[in-house]
Formats: sequence, C-alpha cells, structure tokens
Amino acid sequence: MELNGVGVWSSQLRYGDPSESADAAAELDELGFAALWIPDVGGPVFDAVGRLLAATERTVIATGILNLWMHSPDDVAESYAALTAEHGDRFLLGIGVSHAPLIDAGNPGRYRKPLAATASFLDGLDAAERPVPAASRVLAALGPKMLALSASRTRGAHPYLVTPEHTASARATLGKGPLLLPEQTVILTESADEARSIGTDWLRAYLALPNYANNLLRSGFSEDDLEHVSTRLFDAIIAWGDEEAVMRRVDEHRAAGADHVCVQVLLADPQAFPRDQWRRIAAAHRG
Repeated sequence: MELNGVGVWSSQLRYGDPSESADAAAELDELGFAALWIPDVGGPVFDAVGRLLAATERTVIATGILNLWMHSPDDVAESYAALTAEHGDRFLLGIGVSHAPLIDAGNPGRYRKPLAATASFLDGLDAAERPVPAASRVLAALGPKMLALSASRTRGAHPYLVTPEHTASARATLGKGPLLLPEQTVILTESADEARSIGTDWLRAYLALPNYANNLLRSGFSEDDLEHVSTRLFDAIIAWGDEEAVMRRVDEHRAAGADHVCVQVLLADPQAFPRDQWRRIAAAHRG
C-alpha cells in the first residue's frame, strides 16, 4: 500500500448519493489521487468503504477517521478482513477518539482517557481472530502523546485541521519511519470575501471542539484568533486561491515532513461534489 503524493478527503464520498459517489471515486482513481479519505460520524462506514473499493482499482480507501466509540474492535477486524480479502490491500484504517462534546452528548461521561481508550482499541484489533495489521492502520493524532502512540502501534498519523508548522513538529515527534498524512482544507477562489463566506462557519464549528482548539493554541494562535476566526488563523488553516496556491500549501506540508497530503475542497454548497475542483487540483499536481 503506497501512500504518497496527494489524496482527497471528502464527506460527499461518504454521505452523498451512492451512485454519484462511486462514479466520482472511479474518476478520482483515474485522475491519479493516491487515496480517498472519508469520515465516520455515524452510519454503516464499512458499506461505504466497500462501495469505494469496488469503484476503484488503484486508489487506497482510508477512514479519516473511524470513530472508535462507535465500533467494537472485533467487528472492525472482521470487516477489515472481509474487505481486504475481496479488494486486496487498499484499505487503510484510520482510527480516532473524536471529541468529548460529540461523544458525551448522548452518553455523558463516556469520553474519558482518550489515550488509554485508543491503546485499548488497538489491543482489541491485535487480539482479534484475524488481527488488523499495524501497517494497515493509522491514528488521528495532534498532540505529542497520541503522535507517539501512532508511531509505536500503527503505521503513522493522520492529523486534521493543521498547518505546515504542525506537520514539522509532528514529524519531529514521529521520527523518520512512520507515515505522516495531514489533511489540508482548500477553497478554489481568488476572492477573499468568497473564501471567508464559504469557510468561516465551517472553521468555527471545528474551533468549538476542544481537541482542535487546544492544538491551535499549542501551535501559537491566541484565544482571540479562535474567538473571532482571525484572518491569520483562517489563512493558516484554509488554503484559498487558484490551484497553484493549493499546491504551494501541499508542497509546504511535504517540505515539513508529510508523506502524503489529503485535500478537502469546500464549496458554498456543502452537499455538492467538487468534481471540477478535484480535476483542477489533479491537473496542477500532475503538472
């Protein structure tokens, strides 16, 4: 399983119309994207992974991330074994602990000791009848302890909502061997007003989650940056402009130590598939 170059992170591939999702995935495969990443915020995630694997021939399908509170290790290992038996070694299991406000909303107090919960989940995958190999799993990791766990127990880390500076810090923590696979949000517009219109509320929703807020504070942003979604913060997290601007940001992550960067395109309509934008990014990457 090769993970390099550029991938696509997309909620539409996960939760959009299944037939359009399969058609889009087949095109993304042809366009040469190395991996397609999908979220897991409820619903039958392995059905979606299976559809995307069936629609593609070369591209890795990755969960970004599988919410460990929503699954048992035995069920995950069984699904992983079935999917890889049918489609080969193209399924990367990204695992994460999500966020306390989301997990505790329906079950107060459930979200606790995230590092220990993650290690226990990995223990379960190792102990399953058909274990998920460490080389086929990565962790959502932002802070140094989770990054260290990803280096010791999985193939690497999948940080989300991060800057190239965080990528450099994460690489220093991981060392040379583990994979580093950050997500990068982008908006293809040369209008600052349009970029802010599309991205501000999207970003504000993530800033309400402590894991992301705390990581950005560790990264040198202020409470004021987060409260007001400052231009400094917005431009650091969301790469906007033409496709060359997007590729410059991808290259900054690569120069900082990323092995692979998965690009998430935002549109004014969050339900729409950004297929034209994906084509433009693929052309710029090839060029």
